[in-house]
Amino acid sequence: MTMKPYYDDGQITIYHGDCREILPTLEPVDLVLTDPPYGIGALMHGGKDTGHWGLLSQGNPWDMEKPSLDLILGMSAVLIIWGGNYFDLPPCRGVLAWRKLNAVPTQADFEMAWTTLDMPAKMFSHPSGGAIKRHGHPTEKPVGLMRWCIEFVPDATTILDPFMGSGTTLRAAKDLGRKAIGIEIEERSCEIAVKRLAQEVLPLGFT
Repeated sequence: MTMKPYYDDGQITIYHGDCREILPTLEPVDLVLTDPPYGIGALMHGGKDTGHWGLLSQGNPWDMEKPSLDLILGMSAVLIIWGGNYFDLPPCRGVLAWRKLNAVPTQADFEMAWTTLDMPAKMFSHPSGGAIKRHGHPTEKPVGLMRWCIEFVPDATTILDPFMGSGTTLRAAKDLGRKAIGIEIEERSCEIAVKRLAQEVLPLGFT
């Protein structure tokens, strides 16, 4: 069954819905780059009332359940999964890490991505928190971080993010001239992503 895209400009395609229903309708891609919910919202529920954890303690269902990655693993031979350390995945060599230069005590000093890349572990240093221009998602990654990830796979012409949030992976792919597919269950996030994609292509030095 063919799903009707929420948005499609010939380079970037967005599907609004549950990735468990949409992924089986898609063809394999060159790279899966995603930042799924880690399932740690349930651990923080009621325990913190600051930052994005405050949203969770107020009944927001975001990140309250860790998704299965089975369907995602079959979509490409090349995968970069942020928060992969929270999932039951095999050991990997090409670990990626984001070092948060201005991390506050309630934040991790860095985050890790599990990958299938056959290369030494690499570190990306960039501020977090208020230093990132946010677009309505509580744990949005910097555009520069996602560009950095994509550039490790120079032959990837089509990139998939099944948990696209506010569309940072898609924005990074567009800036680099790659095709990308995003899936998002919240329509508000789809709307935000479309607005971000309508902006002019950003200089590669912009993060």
